[in-house]
Amino acid sequence: MTTTHKLISLKELHTFRLPYRAHAVVELTSADDLAQLKDDYYVLGEGSNTIFTEDFACRILRVAISGYECSETEASYELRIGAGENWHKLVLKTLKDGMPGLENLALIPGSVGAAPVQNIGAYGVEAAQFISSVEAWDRKKKEFVSFAKNECGFAYRDSLFKQNAGRYVITYVNFSLPKNWQPNLSYGALAGLPNDASATEVMDTVITIRNSKLPNPAVLPNAGSFFKNPVISVQHFATLVARFPDLPKYTVDDNHVKVAAGWLIDRLGLKGTTCGGVAVHDKQALVLVNKGGASGTDLLKLAKLIKDKVYEEFAIELEIEVRLLDKKGLMSA
Repeated sequence: MTTTHKLISLKELHTFRLPYRAHAVVELTSADDLAQLKDDYYVLGEGSNTIFTEDFACRILRVAISGYECSETEASYELRIGAGENWHKLVLKTLKDGMPGLENLALIPGSVGAAPVQNIGAYGVEAAQFISSVEAWDRKKKEFVSFAKNECGFAYRDSLFKQNAGRYVITYVNFSLPKNWQPNLSYGALAGLPNDASATEVMDTVITIRNSKLPNPAVLPNAGSFFKNPVISVQHFATLVARFPDLPKYTVDDNHVKVAAGWLIDRLGLKGTTCGGVAVHDKQALVLVNKGGASGTDLLKLAKLIKDKVYEEFAIELEIEVRLLDKKGLMSA
């Protein structure tokens, strides 16, 4: 079933809460309706990784497909989850039902359908580790399709669905949670937990850490991490660490390391920097916040200022992680 709302405010539909409007918003509760829907829409989940920078002239399709199906094999629990389900609620339910695995990804905002697009990750874990397949509507071929994990093009904060933005409407995500669970304590902040920590203990620790570092969008509007943590060559890192010995890194492979974008921004003294109603959060430099009265112009100016200063000092080109939209659709980062 679909429901259409005309000239609706976008303020409540994205967590950065800029005061713009959309021409129309269509709410989708059944995947079957996609075949009959006029193909002139932008797909939106819970709006936690999307920022509208001006009034949006196109239709928005809000995917609100629900569903929680569970079966099991000898080795794993198999889940089929509607794309409109809330991600954190899924994490809570799987743990409540005795199916650990997703606990490191607790409290990440957004919908289940958005998880494979961004390949959400936190505290040493990525969603791709547990996704077995993704079901979607192919807007180009006008048919329902299914992608096995190895067909999804998963990478750091990336996927086939992100690379082909707008082509696929994700309807269901299938997960495989191994029964031989072990806690993943590889991330530094979790290293203090005992090796036999329960999934609930891991989740509670993750939630505590996230709440201490990241502002609650319901209190201080934001879209989470605004920039990706950049991946650079080991040679580039060696040059930088000679100047900045405390620059943290995470090994990606023999030739590349990942560095913390928040550290780079903080090192430049940009915490608290404002542009109109938008500011760099004073506790987490990777997050930009709406302090009130903000505009899309404010946001874009501050983002450019940060990118320019980081490149000037570190020769690193920061990539924007959130999805920015102008009146016609996705903007280039």
